[in-house]
Amino acid sequence: MRTDFSLAQLADPHLAEVENNLRKCVHCGICTATCPTYVLLGDERDSPRGRIVMMQKMLEEGGAPSAETVLHVDRCLSCLGCRTACPSGVDYARLVDTARAHIETHYRRPLRERLLRWFIAKVMPHPGLMREGTTLAKAFSPVARVLPGRLGAMARMALKAPPPRRKFRTSAAPTHTRRVALLPGCVQQTINPYTDQSVKRLLARRGISAVTIDAGCCGALVHHLGREEDAKHFRKKLLEAFEWGNSSQPFEAVLISATGCASHIKEIAHLFQGDPKWFAGAKKFASKLRDISELAEPRLVTPPRKLRIAYHAPCSLQHGLKLSGKGEALLAAAGHEVMSIPEGHLCCGSAGSYSILQPEIASALRTRKLANAESTHPDVIVSSNVGCIHHLSGGAVPVLHLAEVIDWSEGGPTPRELELAESKKSR
Repeated sequence: MRTDFSLAQLADPHLAEVENNLRKCVHCGICTATCPTYVLLGDERDSPRGRIVMMQKMLEEGGAPSAETVLHVDRCLSCLGCRTACPSGVDYARLVDTARAHIETHYRRPLRERLLRWFIAKVMPHPGLMREGTTLAKAFSPVARVLPGRLGAMARMALKAPPPRRKFRTSAAPTHTRRVALLPGCVQQTINPYTDQSVKRLLARRGISAVTIDAGCCGALVHHLGREEDAKHFRKKLLEAFEWGNSSQPFEAVLISATGCASHIKEIAHLFQGDPKWFAGAKKFASKLRDISELAEPRLVTPPRKLRIAYHAPCSLQHGLKLSGKGEALLAAAGHEVMSIPEGHLCCGSAGSYSILQPEIASALRTRKLANAESTHPDVIVSSNVGCIHHLSGGAVPVLHLAEVIDWSEGGPTPRELELAESKKSR
């Protein structure tokens, strides 16, 4: 593609990177088959190719974008299936991230939408506030269940948060020579707090101590809203917390059990382009990132019960971390039958706060994903991203985190959703 950025614009490292990616794009259209919104809606403006044209025009012209451009950029899930599919190497993430930051700065949204986005940015990244919100939603659950639109999507998300669970007694975990920094994140602490307990147990069996570094949100939630200053604040806190914990005894790796967060952290150096104070530290931090499927070597065990598993590989795992296949290998070694989900490359519709901001599209993608998963006749659906798990839960089949299933297979506690499913069967 030809571009028409001024020299002054290209002095901005983010716009320079945008221009480089635009020049690679040949409009071949291969990306359209991998785009969930294009597959669902059939609108060229809701394909990567169509969005690229609109984003280029917006960024070259500067100033306030059109409402049409904002609508179709907002509908992008940032699943990055297009990035994986692109034969020309266009890094679509660099384009849409810069476009969102531009929209946030130059476009004035309707009041209701501004309030909703403010709530997501100021409440969801803080576990304490999220817990208060879920408590409030549950107290008024009859009303929360029937709320329409975006407010209803947010309320029903809160209602899915699990109740307190009995503690699984184990002997005190020894301190191992191998240490990894475990980041608990933000939303996961509220809506799926048991995952990291499973992570710690299964790593301990492999001689690895997972040391919690509670640095709060990684910044992904606000980054995808285009709120770059807020995102930088969270990223800097994350880097500072890691450096403090790493100073006395270095960590072998950095781990977060939500692949959506991990994918964001992998890109963290890009997000500090032009900031020499933080760029080197961010690059070093990202280089230590490992997924649980990389750290937990497969172990041949006999599980309490062999499960038929529909494995949902999150977009962040497939297109961000590029680690397809490792989760399936862990589950197979643990004695389970692992089934591939038809259309496994398409997003489930979670995408961070997307299911709140775009509930109709998110719901349609959820229905499609569950129908494809259930066509394999599974006992459970397994994934490795809290957003996907939460979004897909509540259907006919229990949805579990990979770490919980592996931990249970190796002698850990029965996952809550599996307990509930078995209880229903026994009635």
